[in-house]
Amino acid sequence: MTSTQQYDALIIGGGPAGLMAAEQLSGNGFSVAVFERMPTVGRKFLRAGIGGLNITHSEAYETFTERYYQRNRDIEPLLRHFGPANLRQWCEELGIATFVGSSGRVFPEQMKAAPLLRRWLERLKQNGVSFHTRQRWLGWDEFGNAVFENRANLLKVSADVTVLALGGGSWRSLGSDGAWQALLHARGIRCAPLRPSNCGFNYPWPAHMPSASFGSPLKHIGLSLGGWQRCGDALISRYGIEGGLIYAASHLLRDAIEQHGACTVYWDLLPDRSTSELTSIINARKGDSVGNILRKLGVADGKLALLKALSEKRQMLNRRQLPALIKALPQTFHSTRPLDEAISTAGGVCFSELDDTLMCHQYPGLFCAGEMLDWEAPTGGYLLTACFASGMAAGCGARNFLQANR
Repeated sequence: MTSTQQYDALIIGGGPAGLMAAEQLSGNGFSVAVFERMPTVGRKFLRAGIGGLNITHSEAYETFTERYYQRNRDIEPLLRHFGPANLRQWCEELGIATFVGSSGRVFPEQMKAAPLLRRWLERLKQNGVSFHTRQRWLGWDEFGNAVFENRANLLKVSADVTVLALGGGSWRSLGSDGAWQALLHARGIRCAPLRPSNCGFNYPWPAHMPSASFGSPLKHIGLSLGGWQRCGDALISRYGIEGGLIYAASHLLRDAIEQHGACTVYWDLLPDRSTSELTSIINARKGDSVGNILRKLGVADGKLALLKALSEKRQMLNRRQLPALIKALPQTFHSTRPLDEAISTAGGVCFSELDDTLMCHQYPGLFCAGEMLDWEAPTGGYLLTACFASGMAAGCGARNFLQANR
């Protein structure tokens, strides 16, 4: 069975970018509809808020924009119109107060995503936005109508403007599967391949690695890769390494693996101690076993498991080499975890396909927003901020397009 519907503005995708686009279009006398594949909207947004919704970051604007790596020139104009300060003000207008944590990250006072999303949806509905869930987008028919599938039923939707906000390719179970790439390729819209970002990496642990080591945290550990170095936390997993510190380096690691087939990083197990200081301590404890010395230094639990797994026993027992090993323990990776497990994705619709309102050059009235654009950023509020900012830009562009054509 096939039915048809008509709206002034069609939003495909009910995440932060799509909802923000819908907000800019609503309340202007236009009929606005949000279509979502999942049973409810904002599922990935809610998932991001389980451990505390890190909505943005409070650092200086110039530093903030640098977090978008090679795409900062494309993202910065969006942030100029709707950046971290604007996002916090927008939350306040929803009745959601925010605060800056000790790390500079910004959170809602209630820490959760659900209260914010609930108030947001109430406001959108009051402004006339309609929501249609369990609608899987199949592309366009020969007349340019968007085609949706709901169980065995097909729905064709005509609209004067369409905003695509379909997410990246990670967390398929929450709605973003990257299937839209084939539909856009078929229309000649150039997209960069989707790649994992903020992801873990595989590593074949030795057979003698105790199973109890899997899940061990690596607290306050250093990591260096080329000229990049940082301290933070990571986690030993059955498949390899994950956690915030490795996520922060993931774009460099991934790119090096793609170019060279492998990438070696160096762990600093005691970032607060220098090599010379460790040498002095170890030399002064000639009567102690290496195991006791490591324990007293703080190389225990996960750090000790990592040291044993990545070095040979003779290296650990060589007291002259041990300080250098502690300060630069090498580990070579050959692959990332699967795309679906990544926190976010790189790749997507190329910015060269879009104008400064995020409208497709080839298809006037078609806009793209959110993680489906070709950009990436670390965790820490940068991902959500850019999704909101791009949704704002696409929504304003679509609104202006409608007003100009009427």
